[in-house]
Amino acid sequence: MDDSEILVLGATGTTGRRVADRLRALGVGVRAASRGGPVRFDWSVESTWAPALAGVSRVYLMAPDGQPVEPALVRLAAEQGVRHVVLLSSRAIEAMGDERLLAAERTVREGGTDWTILRADWFDQNFDEGVFREAVLAGAVAVPVGDTRQAFVDADDIAAVAVAALTEPGHTGQVYEVTGPRAITFAEAAEIISRAAGRPVRHLGTADDYRAALGPLGVPAEEIEQQIGAFAALRDLGHAVPTDTVRRLVGRDPRDFPAYAAEAAARGAWRD
Repeated sequence: MDDSEILVLGATGTTGRRVADRLRALGVGVRAASRGGPVRFDWSVESTWAPALAGVSRVYLMAPDGQPVEPALVRLAAEQGVRHVVLLSSRAIEAMGDERLLAAERTVREGGTDWTILRADWFDQNFDEGVFREAVLAGAVAVPVGDTRQAFVDADDIAAVAVAALTEPGHTGQVYEVTGPRAITFAEAAEIISRAAGRPVRHLGTADDYRAALGPLGVPAEEIEQQIGAFAALRDLGHAVPTDTVRRLVGRDPRDFPAYAAEAAARGAWRD
């Protein structure tokens, strides 16, 4: 491993800040970039790209939900000497028709650098830092996947895999599916959180539940139906099968969902 800095995009986000922290703990130079940080990077402001990339050899690349990965950025990275890009993607994107992430993966593969792709399952932290937190506080999480089991994964484990790919040899051209140690249903996840947090939380798993949850938020009906179709495709894939990626790349088992929930509850993640 060389001593040049690693650029971490989304360095204030769920995985980015964990990647940056782990790299610093290893004594690796980190360029932590975000829209409001000391190293400014804004997907919508192309003039911020080159300064963020200058002098780095590796990049942790993740784009906010809805933001495509611009081919021009990856080409610029290659032109400025970046040798390896590690992209955070997601599992089951073919089945769900996630054209944004499918395009991102193609862009990285064809961008002129070495690459590694991490296809992560649902983040545990969606429930306390992300999209599901308000629903947990309200007592009901609506995701129309019925009782299909998901291999929820802790963001710390995703970060550990990313750091291995960024700092160790042997990961070029690899696509890693990153999961937790076992698959559970959303209802089981809600029950685990309910016990840990001491508050009632349930899962609403039908399409009608989803429409009822999102409709009052002003989400367009057409968008809701598209999302329901994607979730139906995920459900039709059947139960997720956990992988051994974390153990192989990090040398330990990934954190189980009850341990995540207990830690989150202990630091007050679900207090009103």
